[in-house]
Amino acid sequence: MNIDRAAVKAAVKDTVTVIGLGSMGSALTAALLDRGHPTTVWNRSPHKAGPLVERGARLASSPAEAVAASALTVVCVLDYESLYAVLDPADGSLAGKVLVNLTSGSPQQAHEAVVWTRSHGAEYLDGAIMTTPPGVGSAEMMFLYSGSEAVFTAHRQTLAALGDPLYLGADPALASLYDAALLGLMWSTMTGWLHGTALVTAEKTEATAFTPVAVRWLTAVAGFLTTYAPQVDAGHYPGDDATIDVQLAAVDHLIHAAESRGIDNSLPELLKSAMSRATAAGHGADSYASVIEVLRNPAGAAG
Repeated sequence: MNIDRAAVKAAVKDTVTVIGLGSMGSALTAALLDRGHPTTVWNRSPHKAGPLVERGARLASSPAEAVAASALTVVCVLDYESLYAVLDPADGSLAGKVLVNLTSGSPQQAHEAVVWTRSHGAEYLDGAIMTTPPGVGSAEMMFLYSGSEAVFTAHRQTLAALGDPLYLGADPALASLYDAALLGLMWSTMTGWLHGTALVTAEKTEATAFTPVAVRWLTAVAGFLTTYAPQVDAGHYPGDDATIDVQLAAVDHLIHAAESRGIDNSLPELLKSAMSRATAAGHGADSYASVIEVLRNPAGAAG
């Protein structure tokens, strides 16, 4: 009988340990279980594991037992202080293991975690979850990873159970750096949408009517980003689409329209300030991408 060894190997799912069963950690565990990965869990409050144990997870009695159960341990706890508090007692179980840290933190904390993990004989991969718990398990949602490429490649298939795994590079700080940058983009975009929604709903337009038009507009905005990225890399900002001076005139229309309708103008005033500083720095005839120069060097622009 011929045995398809590749198919057999693919059918046998790697075991995984998940430490931390808050809303996100529970979602990570559920996604792994749904895709057939034998999963061991540990949480400071064991009762949170109940629903997952009913679905097939194995509850470890200690972090050391949890780490020892799998070659790959995924940690998702409140912060780095909590991470060390949980894993310090388990340091004897870490040798030869892989630690994937999905705890939110700073780039500096990621570097420190690499040193700590390697001092205990384990490999480290830093990660960032670019979704809320309901999105975990969807191939449409990004999970960012940085650190050892060999570790990422070896466990990519398992990590894909959580969402689309994107490897950013060998610097372990990249995942947290991208996380912060992308959250800033999200908050700026959503606040811009909310400001625009406040403006149009002041004239009795419903948010549900405005939003499809806004989403379509964001598709065009994504095209602007693609156009401007090479300009940023080159440090050259040809104003052949729309200059900063033109944008300054347009933002005044937004400010006046919002002011006359009693809408808070903190956001557009902030945008106008950045554009004005770019013009003062000599970028009035350049593209909007040149605003990055005053963002990078606010003191120089102010001077």
